Amino acid sequence: MAPPRLTTIDLVEKCDAFPYQKTEPKRYAQLMGDLWTLVWVDEQGSFPIGYLPPAVLDALATTPASVKGRLDINPVKRTVALFNHVETEEERTKLVAKLTAYWRKNQTFRILKGWRNEMWPVYGRNGELLFSMERAAMGLFGTTRYGVHMTAFIRRDDDGKSSKYDYRIWVPKRSPNKPNYPGMLDNTVAGGLMTNEDPFECIIREADEEASLPEDVMRRSAKEVSTVTYIYITDERSGGEPGYIYPECQWVYDLELPADGSVVPSPKDGEVESFSLCTVEEIQDQLARGLWKPNCAVVMLDFFLRHGIYTPENEPYYEDLRTRAHRHIPFPGPHQTYRLPQSSL
Repeated sequence: MAPPRLTTIDLVEKCDAFPYQKTEPKRYAQLMGDLWTLVWVDEQGSFPIGYLPPAVLDALATTPASVKGRLDINPVKRTVALFNHVETEEERTKLVAKLTAYWRKNQTFRILKGWRNEMWPVYGRNGELLFSMERAAMGLFGTTRYGVHMTAFIRRDDDGKSSKYDYRIWVPKRSPNKPNYPGMLDNTVAGGLMTNEDPFECIIREADEEASLPEDVMRRSAKEVSTVTYIYITDERSGGEPGYIYPECQWVYDLELPADGSVVPSPKDGEVESFSLCTVEEIQDQLARGLWKPNCAVVMLDFFLRHGIYTPENEPYYEDLRTRAHRHIPFPGPHQTYRLPQSSL
């Protein structure tokens, strides 16, 4: 028997899986009763920057102080303060690297097998960089992760009639050898945003590496259109132990390519097995069958909303999709001050 088809709200909930305090108070309280909140302390007091699973706190308890630095635990508030007793961002980044490398060497967490040698940022309440951390270790501390996603498409009017369904979208299939979500469908281009990397420069780099898209085409035609924010809870497909909290902000781009096929994406670095040019209806079927990577499915739904493919008249979860694809993340960072480009307002 075939599995039940997923609705649009099912797809969102698979990605934005962290319960909401107002609408799901019991689930929220249950989860928060298991997690520990990573806090940062400055002259104004403390504020949250991440969520730690109990296993991470257990590992911190057995890690030498010479490796982890000072650790302050408040068992009543279930908060953990770490790294902030070191004076400079550079020194804090070195301390974080020392701790995560120690855990990697001792095989403390399976998630660290995905070590990428990419440094990702963690921000303070005023947008300042607190420290950077190895990409694979971010989930251990539940800090906000940043990335870029792009949908490349053409407009085709096969029957001679103008239609909002005339989009053809380039959909990649992830390599079966990828450690996370192998073989699933993805946005045309996507990648993580490293410390001090501009989102637009990042999407240009990723477009070349993953899809062989020329830089001049990207600079001329790629448009920043949105951000998508959510709080994901990992499962086994994500390449590590389940249960890590991933608050994420994705800068979203659209790229309209020539309908004559003069520019098409093609695999380059082995991340993608193949690209297919799909109709809206084909993608809707793929989504309903659960073939898309969870966060990429939400980015695709955001595309459908922005381009009028989903409307209040034809999509019963229209308002829920708009809200859930742009969730408030309770930690500081550039996602809190983001505004849509003027052309998108």
